[in-house]
Amino acid sequence: MSDSSHAPRRQGIARLIQVVLEQSLLLPIGALVGLVWANAAHEPYEHFAHAVHFAVNDIGMVFFFALAAKEVVEATAPGGALSSTRRAAVPILAAIGGMAGPAFVYIALVLATGMPELGRGWAIPTATDIAFSYLTAQFVLGARHPAIPFLLLLAIADDAFGLIILAVFYPSGTLRPGELAILLGLALGASYLLRRRQVTSFWPYLIIGGNLSWLALYRGGLHPALALVPIVPFLPHAARNPELFAGAPHGSDTLNEMEHWWKMPVQGILFGFGLVNAGVPLTSAGVGTWIVIVAILIGKPLGIGTMTMVSSLIGLRLPQGLGWREVIVVGLAAAIGFTVALFFATAAFPPGPLLDQTKTGALLSVLAAALAIVAAMVLRVGRFARS
Repeated sequence: MSDSSHAPRRQGIARLIQVVLEQSLLLPIGALVGLVWANAAHEPYEHFAHAVHFAVNDIGMVFFFALAAKEVVEATAPGGALSSTRRAAVPILAAIGGMAGPAFVYIALVLATGMPELGRGWAIPTATDIAFSYLTAQFVLGARHPAIPFLLLLAIADDAFGLIILAVFYPSGTLRPGELAILLGLALGASYLLRRRQVTSFWPYLIIGGNLSWLALYRGGLHPALALVPIVPFLPHAARNPELFAGAPHGSDTLNEMEHWWKMPVQGILFGFGLVNAGVPLTSAGVGTWIVIVAILIGKPLGIGTMTMVSSLIGLRLPQGLGWREVIVVGLAAAIGFTVALFFATAAFPPGPLLDQTKTGALLSVLAAALAIVAAMVLRVGRFARS
C-alpha cells in the first residue's frame, strides 16, 4: 500500500490529536482512565497513585497554576480586561457571589446532616474550571455571544480568589513563617533583579525564583503547587490589548513565551492529574458527594445570579446583550468545578472515605454542562434562541 493511501488516515489522526489538545480533553481522558483503573484493579492503582502523587500534585501542577496566574496578570495589567474598574466590577462581584453561594450551601448541608468532619471541604464547590466552563458556554451560547467574555472575566476572578483560599486555608503542613519569609523573600528578590536586568528568557525566573519559591512554600507549610504564582508577575510582558484574551502574538514578550512553551506540557500534566486524582471506587459515593454536588449546582448559579442582580441595583451595568436568562446559563456553566475542585478536595482531606466522597462530587460537577444546555433550550438563549 502506497504512502498516499495512508495520508488521509494520518491527517485524521493528526486532526484528532489537535482537537484533544486544543479542547483540554487530556484531563477528562486521564480522569476516565483513572476511574476505570481504580474500579478494575484498585490495589495496583492505589500503589501507582501513591507513588506519583507528590510529583504530579506538588510539582507538576506548579505549571498549571502558573498559567492560571498568567491569565490574572494579563487581565489586571494596564489595558487588560480587569484593569478597568467599570468593566471588571460586575464579573468580579459575580465571582464573589459564585464562591460565597456554594460555600454557604455546603456549610448549611454539613450542619443539617450532622457531619462536621466534612466542614473542611467548604471550598471544593467554590471552584470554576475555566477551560470546561468556557467550552460549555461556547457550545451553548456561541463563540461571539457577549456572555462569553463575561464568563471568562468571572472565571479569572474566581481563579485569583481560589489561589488565595488555597494558600490561606489549606496549608500542606506545619506552618513555619520564619523559613517561609526568608526563602520567599529570596525568591522575590531574585525575580526582581532578573526583571531589573531586563532578562527576557523565562527560564531564569522559573529556575531561580521558582525553585526558591517552591522551597519556601514547601518548608513554610503552604501548598508548593502555588510556587510560581508570586513569580509570574515579574516576567516582562507587553501592554495588553483591551479585548479579552487578544493577548500578544507568539514571541512578543516573556510572559507569552512562557505560556506558549508550557501550554502543551501542561496538557500532559493535567492528564496525569486526572489519572492520579480521579480514580475513586464507584461505591465511594456518600453524603460528602451529594453535599458537593448540591452546593455547586445550586449555590454557584444562585450566588452568581444574586450578585449580578445586586450589581444592577447599585447602578453597575451588565454588558450589552447579557440578560437574566443568559446569566442563569452562565451560572450553570461556571458550576463545572472539576480540576480545581479536585485539587481543593485533595488539599482538604487525607486519603480515606471523605476524600473519595468529595472527589466523586467534584467529578460529577460536569453535570452542570448538561444543565446549562437544558437551561439554554428552555430559556431560548444562544444557539437555541428563536429565529
